[in-house]
This record gives sequence, C-alpha cells and structure tokens, in this order.
Amino acid sequence: MPEHGRQSAAKSALPRSKSRAGRRLGRLRAVVVAGALLAGLSPVAAAAPQAAAGPESKGDPTQYWNKVLLQTFRNARGWDASPGKLSRSGAMVFAAIYNAESAYQNTYGTMKYEPYLNRPLKYATDSSEPRADEEERLIDRTAYRMLSELYPGDRAFIDARYEVRTGRSPRAPDPLDRLVVDRVVRQINKARADDGSHNPELYDGDTTTPGAWRPTGEEATADEGACQEPGDAVTPNWGKVKPFVLRSGSQFRPPSLRGFTSYDELVNSPEYARQVDEVRRVGAVDSTERTREQTVIGWFWDHDLNGTYHPPGQLLQLTGTVAKKFELDTYETTRLFALSALTLADAGIAAWDSKFDGPINEWRPVSAIQALGGENANWQPLSADRAGTPWTPCFIAWTSGHANFTGAWAVAMQNFFGRDEASFTAQSEDPHTLERFRRMNSFSQVAEEGEFSRMWLGVHFRWDAEDGREIGTNVGDYVFANALQPTRSGRPHQQ
Repeated sequence: MPEHGRQSAAKSALPRSKSRAGRRLGRLRAVVVAGALLAGLSPVAAAAPQAAAGPESKGDPTQYWNKVLLQTFRNARGWDASPGKLSRSGAMVFAAIYNAESAYQNTYGTMKYEPYLNRPLKYATDSSEPRADEEERLIDRTAYRMLSELYPGDRAFIDARYEVRTGRSPRAPDPLDRLVVDRVVRQINKARADDGSHNPELYDGDTTTPGAWRPTGEEATADEGACQEPGDAVTPNWGKVKPFVLRSGSQFRPPSLRGFTSYDELVNSPEYARQVDEVRRVGAVDSTERTREQTVIGWFWDHDLNGTYHPPGQLLQLTGTVAKKFELDTYETTRLFALSALTLADAGIAAWDSKFDGPINEWRPVSAIQALGGENANWQPLSADRAGTPWTPCFIAWTSGHANFTGAWAVAMQNFFGRDEASFTAQSEDPHTLERFRRMNSFSQVAEEGEFSRMWLGVHFRWDAEDGREIGTNVGDYVFANALQPTRSGRPHQQ
C-alpha cells in the first residue's frame, strides 16, 4: 500500500515584480505560459497567496471535508434527504477529490491507481518534488467547489468551513483552480448530467391488492414528510438513475421476490406467513421476545429521521474511522472514500430498483400485520419518529436499503484491505440509540447488524434483509473490480 505520506511544505507567495526588470520577467513568464498552452500543456502551478493557517488546518483534508458533507446531510429535508440523493452527492464529492488527488500523483510520477472514469490529468509544475501544501489545496478547493454546487442552500456554512480550514476566503483566486479543479469538477458534473436523479414523477402503482405496498398513514411533522397518499412514496424512480459503476440498477436484482410473480401467490404462501409472524413477534413496539441486544442493534443503525446523517452518512463516517485505524496516507484515504462512496451510491440505486421496478412491490410489515385483524389490528413497530410516534419509511419493503448499504460497504472494505477481521468503533447519532459507540470486530459484523436491524425495528421482513444484503454484496464486489484499479503492473502511470 503506498506510503506517500503528507510532506510538510511552507506555503509561500511569489513576490510581485515592482521593478522594470521584474515587469519584463513577468511578461516573459506570460509568454512561456502561453507557449505551454499552445503546446497542449498546463501552465506552471503557482503557489497560492500567503495566508495565515486556519484553526483546523491540520489533519487529513478528505477527513475534514467528509465532516462538512455529513453536516449537509443533516441539513437536508424532503427528497433531498433520501438515501439515494445523499449517496449520489457523496459519490460526486469523493470521486472529484480522488480525481484531483490522482492529478497530483500523476504530475509527480507517483500515481498507482487509475482515476474515476477519465484519463488521468497532469499539469506542469515548477517543482520536481511533491508538495503537501499543493496537495491539500487541490483537495480543499475541489471539495469546496463540489459541495457548494451540490448544496447551494448551505453555501454560507460551506464557505465558513473552508475559511476555518484554510485561513482564506473561498473566493480568493488560486492558480490550481484553472490548472486542475475546474477540469475535475467539469468531468464529474458532465458524467452526472441527465442521470435521471431529478425525475419528479410520483408513484402510481397498485396500492389496494393485499401484499402490494400502500401508504402507512404517517402524518407530516416539522421534520418528516407524510405517508398518506401513493404520491408520498420517496424517490420511486431512483432505481432508474444512471449508476456510477454498475451497468444498470437492475444488474443484480433477482427476477422476483423469492420466485413469487403475483400478490395472491405471495400472501397465501406458508413462507409469507412465517415472515409476517416473525416480525409481528420481534418487531413490535411492545415485543417481549426481542432481546435488549437486538433493540440496541435496531436503533444503532437506524438513522431514518431527518436531522441525522442517514445511513449513507453513518457509513461514510465509519469509512473515516477505518482510514484512521489503518493509518492511511492522503492518497489512500482519497481512494478509500471514493470507493466507499461510489459503492454506496450504486447500492442505493440497486436497492430502489428492487423496491420499485420488480413484479412485486411488497407492503410494509405494519400493513401486513394490521391486515390480519383481531388483536393485530392496532399493531405498531418499534420504529418511531422523534416524538416517539410509530413511524415507517415511506417506500416499498423489498429489499432493505440498510441491508444493501451495509452489505456493499462491508465488501468494499474487505476488498480494499484484503481481510475481514478488523477492530474498530462504529458511531451512532440516531436520536433513539441506546449506545453511542459500538465495537466492531470485522467488516462483516457491520453487514450482519445492518442486515437484521430493520427486522428488530419492525419495518422489514427477513427476506427483505437477506436479499438486500445479497444485492449489496454483489454491488460491492463489482464496483471494486471495475473502478479505481491499480495502474498496469501497479507502477506509476506513464504518459
């Protein structure tokens, strides 16, 4: 694993030419730059104007901007807070950061992994040795540009975090913008233009046949949307969004839910009866069969509610934890975040494809159990909003998004590090969590807990979890095998 490290280098500014000779030198330098441009090269990377370091200038830059990204996740509302939308933003931010870092590595002859999608960029420089200040400026400027474009409503917050990081205004000119950052941002934006992520069409599927999804009745609150009309279903077209690495959202979707092709066949099967009974017993708000450990796991991985960083954010935070655990350098940290984010984005697309685009659009446990009637007519899940009112996510049950996300993430980590065993601490900010921190002994433990956490909360059936994890596992393996791969023979890229 590369140990590029972050080399220290003082930030300096080129002095302005005040004498006539200085002005002539400036004109000569401009001629050289113009000649370089005509030759198809980039001009020399000049140092940024000198500024006092920001109060949070130390520490890995990608880790810093991950924290900023997670706050934008917490600020999001409506469909902008949906798992698919958030994971798309994360993938765009970290793919851009990784491509900017790849340009830096390629420029200094140390690039060991292919960039995302495009041929590696390279720019001319007046230094033969890598400079840590240049590397960090590239990441800071790229992260700032992507975040401010994706979240214009959070611009003041993002501006402030840039100033805290760098000690400079984000509007202060930096030569690296023209040399690298503008090009990287254009590449990512062009790749995601017209990707289907802004499709406003509402859900209009069958909501009356037993077994088919229907709104679960939640009223709108100050933080959460309602789930009273079919059109309240969240991002029903997300499965049709163009993936980042997969060939299509349906690439790993099973033909149907365990072979069922009609709702009548589904709800009259013995297996369906077993699935419903299990959640009825262990997922109820007043369950006497659910263990404390299962309750802990359910709430720890939840993060459905607005104001949290949501499931993609929890896993991006965990990516940062793992990067620190393994003491990755700046280059490897950008690659790990890009791999994690691209995997999560495609897992979200694959999950929503299975939910909305298959032959069975399965109803939620609360609908299935209450339909049994009798003493079950008032059954409620453990899952709740901030006020403690029973609450179920407003979209189709099969397959579980959490199981997709955690399964895909775990496989990405296993493939990156070449191992499953690892000791690290996961964190939760769900308002109902019973444990803020939880010790993990392997990457697969994250997948296992995420897989069945939704059953303990009463919002998913077992097969939702199992099939979701299987899809996520396939997504994780495919993304790793087809993106951010080592250059030929693992040697620095040659141009």
